[in-house]
Amino acid sequence: MNGILFKLVAQRVGLALLSLLAVSAVVFAITSVLPGDAAQEQLGQEATPEVLAELRAQLGLDAPAHERYLRWLGGLAQGDLGVSSTARVPVVELIASRLPNSLLLAAVTALFSVPIALTLGISAAVWRGSWFDRSVSTAAVSVVSVPEFLVATLAVLVFAVHLRWLPALSYVSDIESVGQMLRAFAMPVVTLTCVIVAQMMRMTRAAVIDQLEAPYIEMVRLKGASPMRTVLAHALPNAVGPIANAVALSLSYLLGGVIIVETIFNYPGIAKLMVEGVTQRDIPLVQACTMLFCAGYLFLVTLADLCGIVANPRLRHA
Repeated sequence: MNGILFKLVAQRVGLALLSLLAVSAVVFAITSVLPGDAAQEQLGQEATPEVLAELRAQLGLDAPAHERYLRWLGGLAQGDLGVSSTARVPVVELIASRLPNSLLLAAVTALFSVPIALTLGISAAVWRGSWFDRSVSTAAVSVVSVPEFLVATLAVLVFAVHLRWLPALSYVSDIESVGQMLRAFAMPVVTLTCVIVAQMMRMTRAAVIDQLEAPYIEMVRLKGASPMRTVLAHALPNAVGPIANAVALSLSYLLGGVIIVETIFNYPGIAKLMVEGVTQRDIPLVQACTMLFCAGYLFLVTLADLCGIVANPRLRHA
């Protein structure tokens, strides 16, 4: 049994690494064809071709694409993300100054969204067909249909402009008390939580309903088990894999949705840093931030897949 699990885990990890390698090639190819470059951005439109060529040589932009890719990939493998072509400092330092802010925002959002989504999803599955299930499902579909930038904009208009309860921008550097922290994180967290809860709740509901309709649940009910015991002791343990995938896929949304939220609320995180890199044509910075997002997504999906493997009784018992 342990050998089977080890083989499956090794396969999933190896597949994740191969996927990350393929993603690195795609990221490098896309960033290489972006219009303009760091040399043009620094020197402006009035720079002469000779000066541009000299600066491109200093930045290593004149080398063939495959050489630049292999050099960049080797640096990634060694933890060297390169040097920012605009700030002229290591990219690792720029990311290290912003990563804690993004992780804090993701942690606070997950702390609120996961319990709410799982509770609503499981409750809607247990009482499927009731007014509660219809109301929650309709609300979830409505929220999923609304783009996150619209939710963020409406939050600013309502709570910051009209009601003046919360600040329109999030300044994490000025936090000195719990109250200031709540005010700074309120609108970004609420914006991200709305969409995450809706997605996670729908997938959790579908996973639990799938187990409740399985033949073994009918046998459990015939043996006289209470509805609560049927759900908690029999359906939920077998739904751990799908629920873990639902949580991972929903949380991975933070890696994309946070770009819009950090930009609208001027939150100093990794996503805002990547947007600044795109504006300044800072290719090493954009590549590093993109790979960080992709690696986080693959980590969450792989972790959810491993949870499903460990929780599957057919794999635990050969």
